[in-house]
Formats: sequence, C-alpha cells, structure tokens
Amino acid sequence: MRVGIDVGGTHTDAVVLDGQDVITSTKVLTSQNIKDGVVNALDEILTASGIAHNEIDAVMIGTTQFTNAVIQRRDLAPTAIIRVALPSGELVPPMIDWPDDIAAELGRHVYMIHGGRTYDGFPIAPLSDDEIDKVIDDIRAKGIRLVAISAVFSPSDPTQEEYVAARVRARFPEARVTPSHSIGRMGLLERENAALLNASLLPLAEKVVNSFAAALQERRIECPFYISQNDGTLMSAEFAAEFPALTFASGPTNSLRGASLLTQLNDAVVVDIGGTTSDIGVLQDGFPRQSNIAIEVGGVRTNFRMPDIQAIGLGGGSLVRNDGATIGPQSVGYRLVTDGMVFGGDTLTATDVAVAAGYADIGDKRKVAALDASMVETAIAKIHDIIDNGIDQMKSSREPVPVILVGGGAVLVSRSLGSASEIRRPEHSGVANAIGAANAQVGSEAERIVSYRRIPRETVLNEMTAELTSGLVQAGADPDTVRIADIEETAISYMADESTRIRVKLVGDLSIAKRRNS
Repeated sequence: MRVGIDVGGTHTDAVVLDGQDVITSTKVLTSQNIKDGVVNALDEILTASGIAHNEIDAVMIGTTQFTNAVIQRRDLAPTAIIRVALPSGELVPPMIDWPDDIAAELGRHVYMIHGGRTYDGFPIAPLSDDEIDKVIDDIRAKGIRLVAISAVFSPSDPTQEEYVAARVRARFPEARVTPSHSIGRMGLLERENAALLNASLLPLAEKVVNSFAAALQERRIECPFYISQNDGTLMSAEFAAEFPALTFASGPTNSLRGASLLTQLNDAVVVDIGGTTSDIGVLQDGFPRQSNIAIEVGGVRTNFRMPDIQAIGLGGGSLVRNDGATIGPQSVGYRLVTDGMVFGGDTLTATDVAVAAGYADIGDKRKVAALDASMVETAIAKIHDIIDNGIDQMKSSREPVPVILVGGGAVLVSRSLGSASEIRRPEHSGVANAIGAANAQVGSEAERIVSYRRIPRETVLNEMTAELTSGLVQAGADPDTVRIADIEETAISYMADESTRIRVKLVGDLSIAKRRNS
C-alpha cells in the first residue's frame, strides 16, 4: 500500500494506492502549520480505506511550499554566493538580473574568487587558499550561515566547487552549502541562481520536512517517505531537506504523472484545470516533456529540470464578461463557493455557464436558469476555443493527439476539441496530483560536454549510466527496473574537437517490497 499526498497552498489531497488501484481519496484544507493538514488527510483516508498504519509501505509527498515561498518572498534566509570564475567572470556579477525585492531578502552577499575551468577541463586560473579563507571569514563575520558556490562549467568538472565547499565546511562548520553542480545544468548564471534559491530555502526545508515526519509519526506510520521532484521522480526526505528547490513545479508534474496512471496513456497532452488557471503539459513515454529554455521562478531565471508547462488564465472561477465573449483571466479563485451564482453569489463564472448549459451538476442550477441561452452558448464556445488553442500550441505536430482532462475544473470541457483525437476524463481526476506523487519513480540525470573524437559515445553513455544506476540503487530503486528515460545530445558550435553536450536521465521503480522485508 502506498499513500500519495499533495500539499498545496489551499488544499491537501491524499490517496491510497494498492498497486495501481485507487482505494480511496480525500481533499482537505491545508493548515497554516502544514502538519495538521497532513494529519487530517491521513485520518480521512485511513478511516475510509480501513487499512492499518502498519500496512502502508511508503508515503510520497508533493508540495508547493517552496515555490510559494519564492513567489511570495517569505521564509527566505540571507545567503552568500561564492563564484569561482576570476578573472574572466567578473563583468556579469551574480544576481545582476534579480528583482530587487527578492535580492534584498537574500542580501546580495556576493563574492568572486579566481578559478573555474573551460568546457574541456582546462583551468582558467588556480585556486588560492588565502583568497578562499578570506571570503569564508567575511561571510562568517556577517553571521551568514547559508552559502551557494558556483564555478564555470562545474557540471562537467565539479572538483573546484567541491574543493571550495569542503574548505567552507572545515573553516565554518555551522554553514550549510549548496554547490551549483548538484542542482543545476550548464549555464553559469541560471545554475548559480538555482543554487542561491536552494540555499536560501534550507531553513524552511528543515521545518517542512520535519512537519511531514511529525505528521507520520503522530499516526504511527513508520515506513520511508519521499518527496516529489519537478521531473516526475522522487527523492528521499533527507535529500529534499538539502535540495528543496528541486520541488519547484512538482505539482503540475504530479498531475501529468497521475493522468498517465489513471488512463494508462504514456503519450498525450494533459490539461489540468483548476479554479484560476489551466496547466497544459505533454506526456512523453509516461513522463512530462522537459523544457529546454531557462525557467523563471519568482522572477529569477533558473535552469532546473522543469516540465514544459503552459499556464492559461482559464479555470472554474474565471469571470465571464462581454456577453460570454471574454472568459478570464481574472478569477474569483477560492471565493467561487461564495461568489459564484450557483452558490448564491452574484458573479458570473465559467462554472455557472457550465451548469446553465447542463454540462455540470454543481451548486443550485436554479440560480442560473434565467441566464440568456445565446450568452451561455457563446461562453461555452469560448471556453473550448481557449483550451483548444492551448493544446494546439503544446503538441509537436499538426495531427490531433489524445487529451487527458484532470483537475476540479475538467467539467468545463464538455464537447469535442479539434486538437484532440480523443478526450479522457478519468475517475479520481480531481486528485491526480496526489496519485502522481504516489506513483512516482526514483530518477536521476547527469550532463557533460564531451568530444566523441576523444572518447567514443558508447563509452561515455556506459560511464554515465553506471554512475547514475549506482546512485539510484542507493536512493532505493530496484536495480532490475532501472532504465534510460531520456538522452539529449546537442552539438556545440564553434568549439574544438566537435564537442557535444549530452544529458542522460535514468529512472527506476521504488523497491518497496525489498524495503519491507529488510
């Protein structure tokens, strides 16, 4: 038995899965201290399913707490950044393009030292222990305990970042360090930004992970628990406490994974319709298609492993105006249950026109019986046009594709769509995010810049695969299920030796049975 929990800003969703079967599900309000909401959700699903606490083999949790912290500029701690890049990397300093408000939260504690390497590992400048120690002493004197470290081309050769990190920990044991190679891809500025955000979230991460652990302990659930990453895979609770930024966008990712489980479709477009927006993503071989562009989180450019998601301003609470010709992007959001007409309010929403058209049974349909029929028809057609256009922009060919509708607002789509070869509305779609969390796999990826003229491609793949497989097994994956999920190769222009940037991703099933018997 597995339990999947998704802790959102408004609701906490929870499900119990037996294999791939949904036993029960629930949706409760998220509490201010997080733990109570998780406990309430656990109480409901344990009672409804009738299973005992010791029958649960693993708990998987998805959360938006860290994304919300960055967006709302809260619970971010002062953080120092040490960039290893002089003399070539000083013209564009760290945090140069950050919004002032979030930069002020972290403090703009910027340090640059000599070092870094070229793409093929050649040193730009030697490291200086005296220079490093002077920086560490200044950071310590300021009382800053969170440090991010970035170096040029560190994903290909992390040795300089690792050396500086080790020196920080030895000279300043109280410090917590995030080396950029451990969290971001190629691209110094975006990777550096990712490391900074991650380091600033570490105190909050400790509180959140401890709250999850306390909730499980309170209900005597002693099995391992895992946190969802933003690429549709899992990480251990201990790992999540060190790398909270890897949860960014895990909500939409879990929804896509849940949609795949509920329909058994591995290749499709998923539309997750909420109260304010609709998230549209693409499933490829059962996993979300990843974005290849820099992703902004709270106005900060990063290069996380993020799903390619298009958010459009259409949801159940979207305002209907201009006789139905305009839908959204403004929304009543969580006030739908008080402001929407079917709930006794006086605001016309997308939910109201769906009920008036007879496509949804929500609230009191008598309260929208007097709506003008032509206005309702115009609004329904507009809703479908918005969704259709969104899907058309995300699919990779002109041909219609399978479309899966999930989320509480899925009732808004009641007709065929020109971009869809078929439309699936699976049972339990309202908690697809929690289902996706419960069904997540263990995953990891690596990235290098190599020359196949120097090292054969097969040798590079074998080395990277062996390294990733070892890490996955240590993280709890069943070695018999580990497989290559994605290989991305990009030729790099204007570099010697016909260099290629290669990224390899492996996934594997969580070895629950083996853990239970150990």
